[in-house]
Amino acid sequence: MKQVLIDSYGTPWDVARCADVPDVGDPAADEVVFDVLAFPINPADMWFCRGSYRLKPPLPATPGAECVGRVTAVGAQVRHVKPGDLVINLQRENWAQKRRVKGVDAISLPAGIDLEQAAMVRINPPTAELMLSDFVQLKGGDWVIQNVANSAVGRLAIVLAHERGLRTVNIVRRPELATELKPLGADLVIVDGDDLAARVTRETGDAPIRLGLEAIGGKATGRICDCVATDGTVVHYGSMSGQNPDVSRNNFIYRGVKLTGFMLGRFLAKRNAQQIRDIYANLAAQVMDGRLHAPVDTVYPIENIKEALAHADKGARNGKILVSPNGAI
Repeated sequence: MKQVLIDSYGTPWDVARCADVPDVGDPAADEVVFDVLAFPINPADMWFCRGSYRLKPPLPATPGAECVGRVTAVGAQVRHVKPGDLVINLQRENWAQKRRVKGVDAISLPAGIDLEQAAMVRINPPTAELMLSDFVQLKGGDWVIQNVANSAVGRLAIVLAHERGLRTVNIVRRPELATELKPLGADLVIVDGDDLAARVTRETGDAPIRLGLEAIGGKATGRICDCVATDGTVVHYGSMSGQNPDVSRNNFIYRGVKLTGFMLGRFLAKRNAQQIRDIYANLAAQVMDGRLHAPVDTVYPIENIKEALAHADKGARNGKILVSPNGAI
């Protein structure tokens, strides 16, 4: 079977290769085997290849934080999935044609779900969902502010917030992105800048913003903290700039702003197996009825992983880059 390996850390399309490796074999009693139908290339996967991600396993290593697959075999102790079921995998190393994993890590998806969308269900939708629910108790009419609002997580947060009756301030780098975000339910789309807090205050009518979602780092974190209300909470879930958050101490000392962090695995670990399955069942249902949707730019075969990685690194894409290891899409 084919599997992506990196033998050293560096430029992703230089260090990644498509290799022939032994088959995964039959499942043990508590395991599941599935064919990988599609996987996306996420920023964390690029960081993994570069050696700048928090996980740095011994080499050679296989990237891949998420995928969708079809079960081909299950162990005798596995009851919640069966051959033929579509699944996502809660573990990593998914850039391969086949995977053998613990049954508890295989989460079933409904038959008929769009495979491209299913490949992207594992990380971004629950990230947006849990950031909106696990930090601040919000009610209809409350405001949420976020930067990188045109990212996959940002777009999902707009939709999920709108469904809850929440209003969103969406910070972007280019004004033309408003035409893409407004149809999703974005209330305000504002271009980032040094006077961001003053403009947000004016556009919201000085409404209190109790929750901020932030994924850039550096001074961008500080600008979001400046925008939230006294005793508000800012959730830092990414660092596109590669910089640590840079926040004025005045926000902490005089206004009581709370800056905290989010990592999906840590928040899923607070829930039991059935609660995790329920989260994904709810999100999958929203994908099925079209409420949650992430744009896809191009789908590559696994043999073209270098080309796919180079494409994923380019700006001005029209969506995610996906790879279909078995030609399913």
